[in-house]
Amino acid sequence: EAKDAMIAALELFGNPSSTHSEGRKTKALVERVRKEIAAALNCLPAEVIFTSGGTEADNWALQSSVDFLGATKLYHSELEHHAITHMVEALAHRVDTVSIPFDAHGDHDLEWLEAQLAADRQAGRKALVSLMHANNEIGNLADLDRLSKITRDHGALLHSDTVQTMAHLKLDFAATPLEFAACSAHKFHGPKGIGFAYIKQGTGVQPFIRGGAQERGHRAGTENVVGIAGLGAAFATAMAKLDEDAAHMTDVKTYAIERLRAAFPHVHFNGRSGDLNRSLFTVLNFYVPELHEGGMLNFQLDLQGFCVSGGSACSSGAVGGSHVLGGLKSPGGTRISFSRMTTRADIDAFVHALQNLPKLD
Repeated sequence: EAKDAMIAALELFGNPSSTHSEGRKTKALVERVRKEIAAALNCLPAEVIFTSGGTEADNWALQSSVDFLGATKLYHSELEHHAITHMVEALAHRVDTVSIPFDAHGDHDLEWLEAQLAADRQAGRKALVSLMHANNEIGNLADLDRLSKITRDHGALLHSDTVQTMAHLKLDFAATPLEFAACSAHKFHGPKGIGFAYIKQGTGVQPFIRGGAQERGHRAGTENVVGIAGLGAAFATAMAKLDEDAAHMTDVKTYAIERLRAAFPHVHFNGRSGDLNRSLFTVLNFYVPELHEGGMLNFQLDLQGFCVSGGSACSSGAVGGSHVLGGLKSPGGTRISFSRMTTRADIDAFVHALQNLPKLD
């Protein structure tokens, strides 16, 4: 669906900012996708702003909160995606950055956070809380409803990197208020390099990219119309199949856990990824001492046609390894991801490959 929509969009030659008929045709496509996304998220179309993806949306939220919304304290997690941790580092000279404590499973201490926010409000400090909805490496799910209530109760801003859960879980931004959320289309079979920022109306942010009146003046630059078309088609398909896909991926992940435990009694699942009630069904991160100790497992699997990573794809080639697994004091791990196209037969083949790895000289 996404591919077909993108090919069709290539026939739209008008600039969506132009007032002539060809421009209006293109603009109509962009606005239709925006309205469909807003309807699914129970928010206003004006609150959906197309971006290059989740990283831009995340960066925008944090920087605007500090520069324009008066945030003087930024609560974050050391387990966040680098889109957050690197921006936190960049802002550290302008705002008080505080890491939210977490345990050996990667669960954050929200009671501690609530006490801190209460003290901030009493002292007249404006705070921003940034916690991802689902961790991209270990799948841990944050309690977004509770985070929303805590921040509402204490007058704090809330940003959540929802890249992993967008179009996989039902999100309702009217029932669960927050100021900022993020989306990357490639997480639900859409094209890479396109996504959107959710920014609650009236928040008061300023443009992250300047130079034009596109996106109602919020984000300059001619819109990526072909990407938006693909995003819209992929999003619509994912929402239509949301329950069906969730059940399928939950079944496949359950089977993967069972097969890995049967084949490797010493297997360890990093974070909460092995707990189906506390992690997202798209991610499983495991460690087997006898397989991982040589440090070549993911390379060996790649040679056999299995695309896995030692953390997230954004850091799997980085020197020093995964900061998430490092934060959990895990000796290592392999992340496998599931989609609506993953089957039990794929899991059988994967476990068979693990049991029959070629020896490296």
